[in-house]
Amino acid sequence: MKARKSKIPRPLPTGARLVCTDNTGARELEIISVKGYKGVRRRYPAAGIGDIVVVSVKKGAPDIRKQIHYAVIVRQRKEYRRPDGMRVKFEDNAAVITDPNGNPKGSEIRGAVAREAAERFSKIGSLASSII
Repeated sequence: MKARKSKIPRPLPTGARLVCTDNTGARELEIISVKGYKGVRRRYPAAGIGDIVVVSVKKGAPDIRKQIHYAVIVRQRKEYRRPDGMRVKFEDNAAVITDPNGNPKGSEIRGAVAREAAERFSKIGSLASSII
């Protein structure tokens, strides 16, 4: 896991629902907490692209539902700015189920993956169909 190169806003607080973009059998995830989040009193922990979060599977295959997993956020709707001045946003909020170190559990990732997440987690970048 590498450090981030740009300052990414954190628009996804605890309780946010995400689309699961891998082939583990999960379809919808809910954020429970953010790994490594150091917050302010009474502020909800929030996450952005490239963050590791603890999630609960809300919709999906019966064997994976109602379980706690780690996930990495690979897409967010909120626009963010890259150091070269380009602004990037996606049409949905999405994550990939991983182990605590950021290695994906599935064998393929559907849809686009942000370059920041692919650079930070090389295994996710190698499984991604497209990197934006």
